[in-house]
Amino acid sequence: MRKLITFLIIVLLLLPKKADAQNNGTAAVAAIAGIAAIGAGIIAVEQMKEQAELKATQWILNNHPELTSFSLKTLAFDGKKLKDMSSVSVILYNIQEFKPQEKPVLDGKKQVLFGFTSNGWVNENGVNFDKVKWYLVDESEWINMMTSYVKVASGVNDNKLVKDRLVEGKIVNKGVKVNGKLVVPFFELSGDMYVVTDYSNEMKFIYNERSLGIFLKETNDLVQIGRNEIIAIHEFFFSK
Repeated sequence: MRKLITFLIIVLLLLPKKADAQNNGTAAVAAIAGIAAIGAGIIAVEQMKEQAELKATQWILNNHPELTSFSLKTLAFDGKKLKDMSSVSVILYNIQEFKPQEKPVLDGKKQVLFGFTSNGWVNENGVNFDKVKWYLVDESEWINMMTSYVKVASGVNDNKLVKDRLVEGKIVNKGVKVNGKLVVPFFELSGDMYVVTDYSNEMKFIYNERSLGIFLKETNDLVQIGRNEIIAIHEFFFSK
């Protein structure tokens, strides 16, 4: 964030000089105001990202004391605009354990932390983390989740076949690919079509084109994870 603030200050200092040279003070003021507004929005999102990372870390420390050395990185905040933050329905974090040592290497167990948000989690007063429900997933649970999702998205009901394809390959927009070949194609649905499966006591999964919908039974919230996030999570767990 410091680099961002420094960059904005430099731009603000340089713009008036350029404007004087062009004898266009009004345009310079407008440009400065616009850049200042953009900068304020970026800084606000960065502050929210830092607050969310802190809350996620606190949740891990409070609920998973067995994790004594780990890395926590935000997966799905990058590129968000301030006006879009209230519509964000899930925050994602990559978590990986490591052995404490000089120049440690991230080579331990991988997990993904989901922060499911409810309506009103972002308001004029900032962020209300009481409206975020946390859910930690390891590789085994992720495969179970994706198996259920792929089955409902494709109509393929062979549990072992789907699991094997997921472990061997990767999820793309049109289905599951292994060695570049589409081996489990997804249904082509219109934007107002949904296919539902009851995954667990906590969740139902909803397949809609290009997204994974998760219905949280406790809060009656329907959240969506975009296909890009699904791909990123799967690559995190199974990248070599």
